Amino acid sequence: MRISKRAERIEPFYVMEVAKAASTLAREVAHTDRPMIFLNIGEPDFTAPPLVQEAAARAVRAGATQYTQATGLDHLRERISGWYRDRFGVEVPARRIVITAGASAALQLACLALIEAGDEMLLPDPSYPCNRHFVSAADGRAVLVPTTAAERFQLSAAKVEAAWTERTRGVLLASPSNPTGTSIAPDELRRIHEVVSKRGGITLVDEIYLGLSYDDAYGHTALAIDDQVISINSFSKYFNMTGWRLGWLVVPDALVPVVERLAQNLFICASTVSQHAALACFEPESIAEYERRRAEFKARRDWFIPQLDALGLKVPVVPDGAFYAWADCSSFGEKLGIANSWDFAFEAMKQAHVAITPGRDFGSAETSRFVRFSTASSMAHLQESVQRLRAWAAAAVAA
Repeated sequence: MRISKRAERIEPFYVMEVAKAASTLAREVAHTDRPMIFLNIGEPDFTAPPLVQEAAARAVRAGATQYTQATGLDHLRERISGWYRDRFGVEVPARRIVITAGASAALQLACLALIEAGDEMLLPDPSYPCNRHFVSAADGRAVLVPTTAAERFQLSAAKVEAAWTERTRGVLLASPSNPTGTSIAPDELRRIHEVVSKRGGITLVDEIYLGLSYDDAYGHTALAIDDQVISINSFSKYFNMTGWRLGWLVVPDALVPVVERLAQNLFICASTVSQHAALACFEPESIAEYERRRAEFKARRDWFIPQLDALGLKVPVVPDGAFYAWADCSSFGEKLGIANSWDFAFEAMKQAHVAITPGRDFGSAETSRFVRFSTASSMAHLQESVQRLRAWAAAAVAA
């Protein structure tokens, strides 16, 4: 069977490859005194809050399960518009919001609508691997621009300007970012957009961790810049609805009918039950619960990052959002005779029964030195993982 070149260009998602290996080992150690601790997947340990679950059940009982229009329930688009107004002080008309089958569908729709074969999109290195694969799936080319800790592992206007060529179509940013948990300062993001706009390009911003910000200096939406910025968002992270597969896309008015036409043909619509459930996300009781959970994620970060630093797993930039720690494992690994983060992740899995993600997925700018920890797990799991990593290092040095 002949496989398309498009499919061949898509690299394996190594996060999931590591997850499969961790799951296999987890079954072997499940009944020991050290079952596997999973700090490798970016999935909140919280599920959808009660009002959301109840709204889903009501929709099923009422038979509200048939197709919606491709752009989603009007009432849900209005609720999201109200969230931008109340939370961020930004007016985003509901007509510019398109409900999608997760942020993945939103990214696919945006890339298919805007990228021609051979177009290049600039992304920071490191960055979330699937984002560059969406560009590739649209027959474009993702160009990874190396970043540093001094730049918070984010692109700057100067770097965008320097990397721009005649084939560049625009930028695909993420703020807060996976794997680093860092955001782009609002003023710098505005400057990036100015550089892009002057060249007739597009600014796409992945904002799926937007609600999970812990620093007022960074907790702003890119939609505050102007109505030409395209934002991708999701109910998975802040709203704790990972498996419900629901997201949204905010686009300029002129792009709405284009995205709608693509969505009609590719997806018909997002899950109707999930849409009805998501209406309850914006009730005051649900928002209060989400804010309580956000405080819990911040408490985990505040405890865990210093612990990693003390172990020699240095986190060069304290994450201001999301639930990740991008840690340099080279010093820790050197003591154990481990050469790179890929081997380090597998040894941590085998020796400490702690599953983490090596940097290989996220680019090539020194990513062989870094691993990503997810702090979406419980405080108890984070504390136990630190104890195990400390014990592993002590035993290896003693040997």
